[in-house]
Amino acid sequence: MKYSHFVSESVACGHPDKVCDQVSDAVVDAALSIDKNARVACETLVTTNKIILAGEVTVGGKIDFEKIAREVVADIGYTNPLLNFSDKSEVEVLLHTQSPDIAMGVDTGGAGDQGMMYGYACDETEVLMPLSKILADELVMGMDNLEKEFKFLRPDGKSEVLVRYENSIPVEVEKIVLAKPHEQSIDKEEIRKIFYERIVLPMLEKYKMNKLSLDKVVLNGTGKWDIGGPASDTGVTGRKIVVDTYGGMGRIGGGAFSGKDPTKVDRSGAYAARFIAKNVVAFGLAKRCEVQLAYVIGYKEPLVKAIETFGTETNDLKKIEEFGFGLIDLSVQGIIQKLDLKRPIYRNSAAYGHFGRAEFPWEKVEK
Repeated sequence: MKYSHFVSESVACGHPDKVCDQVSDAVVDAALSIDKNARVACETLVTTNKIILAGEVTVGGKIDFEKIAREVVADIGYTNPLLNFSDKSEVEVLLHTQSPDIAMGVDTGGAGDQGMMYGYACDETEVLMPLSKILADELVMGMDNLEKEFKFLRPDGKSEVLVRYENSIPVEVEKIVLAKPHEQSIDKEEIRKIFYERIVLPMLEKYKMNKLSLDKVVLNGTGKWDIGGPASDTGVTGRKIVVDTYGGMGRIGGGAFSGKDPTKVDRSGAYAARFIAKNVVAFGLAKRCEVQLAYVIGYKEPLVKAIETFGTETNDLKKIEEFGFGLIDLSVQGIIQKLDLKRPIYRNSAAYGHFGRAEFPWEKVEK
């Protein structure tokens, strides 16, 4: 960690890309609720008054895809037709069954695709995640919660946090950037003060960081944001993979998570890599840890597995590898079984990041 400064961002649950992630993962959950061996690769696109679902779903039962999409959109808060996107928008379903060429390899326990995955952990926070990423997530979560209280706030939003480091240790939050659409009858400065007092200051106190002055908090940099959501910015599943993972700190693999059942190693492999990395740091074997995995479609075992500790290790690296890779069988079925992934747990992962949240099995620290 050689940077003197590091920035991470996050997006609200109403961001168009996150709307898509949540719809796609709601489809995964619905399929796994019916059939634990369901195969899902669901992509969602949202734009002005339009929701499109495409991809592959093979499941032993019937799913009302249109109903799922409308319920997710309403739950996020898109119920006002003035936003030109709502739970009443047109839904088009273009889903079909999984390719038999892919199924042939997956049915025998192989990976559902090729790809590389990375897991990361560091001791900057209690949840062993980068500080800038956790702060960015909490900021958008806070704005989303205030949206329920202050009706002049609207779905969508972003955050960005700049942290200063000394000797690889975060010592100061230097700037916070927020974006949130709202009714223009409400003065932006009034909203900025609400966010500052209700979200920013309590969060900085919680993480024992400096008390940032109000002038270091930016809200809506262009000066005006009235209409957010898919009418302003088309959304697609899988476009926020840095937000989903480590906020830019640590490498990421090439594949997104949402909309995919756990036979897709883009998802399950990345969860296994985080599980190993977190346990290495939790057990004090390193202050920073990155785990690399790669798979071949149809093959059960990883093509490669490796651990990087950036010179922060407290033990011999070979012993750390023995510990880490001894935690979990890294075959596709081994990961699924160890982390109990054939369950409807994915909709909640599709906003505010997949890591650093105790509700998910890949965040478990072994005894």
